[in-house]
Amino acid sequence: MAGRVAGKVAFITGAARGQGRSHAVRLAEEGADIIAVDILEQIESNPYPLSTPEDLAETVRLVEKTGRRIVALKADVRDRVGLGKALEEGLAAFGRVDVVVANAGILPMAMGDPQRLDFQDAVDVDLIGVMNAVAVALPRLPQYGSIVITGSTAGMMPNTVDNPAMGPGSAGYGWSKRVLIEYTEQLALQLAPEFIRVNCIHPTNCNTHLLHNDGLYSVFRPDLEKPTREDAEPAFTHFQAMPIPYIEPVDVSNAVLFFASDESRYATGQQLRVDAGSLLKFPNGPTS
Repeated sequence: MAGRVAGKVAFITGAARGQGRSHAVRLAEEGADIIAVDILEQIESNPYPLSTPEDLAETVRLVEKTGRRIVALKADVRDRVGLGKALEEGLAAFGRVDVVVANAGILPMAMGDPQRLDFQDAVDVDLIGVMNAVAVALPRLPQYGSIVITGSTAGMMPNTVDNPAMGPGSAGYGWSKRVLIEYTEQLALQLAPEFIRVNCIHPTNCNTHLLHNDGLYSVFRPDLEKPTREDAEPAFTHFQAMPIPYIEPVDVSNAVLFFASDESRYATGQQLRVDAGSLLKFPNGPTS
């Protein structure tokens, strides 16, 4: 079925690479124009590199390759005023916004001495950043608009991102993702009379920079001093019920597409896990 979001405009945070880029391309393939934002600089507490201008340029290239239009801008989800200005630039080009994909997220992990700001940085991006994206777009969303939030299956489990070995930043990530569950449901309830739906997608391990870095490899293989990706992949596979090490970003994007399309016009307040059965396998955490 082609053109499932034809005529719609999607505002996507964290769109320079990873899941955000995949969401932009997948929605464009189905007819949407895209307003894409990303930070394009480093946050000190985050141990793996964040997006670059070159990353965002590649998102632009891929979206334009589909034949759709894109406005791509530097913006930090922690800055509501700046994020709102970026959205206004997109609105000046397209005149509307129908879909919000609040995707931007970080996983600060203590690789060395944890710092007191690690927890706050995670919360500012992973929770407040989501709320900021919603807040700036909400006055412009029409009836049957859609808000899609990125959660985390790991955030639903004990003994994963709240592992003390990962430090306060990781705890902030997990706490933020858990709060987003209730936020999704409360916001959905408040917006239901206006036919604006709100849903949250919870991925398992996903093939992005957030997973592929030395910090996560060490968490999954604490028995090795300097584990490689090859060392970590068997442990990644153990985390899912289905025998795969991780899902691909497009697996999440297909769920985003459903929630962005009119096919989900009466689906709201949902918590959709794209997790290859990981929560079913480890409902009490992977050490149980």
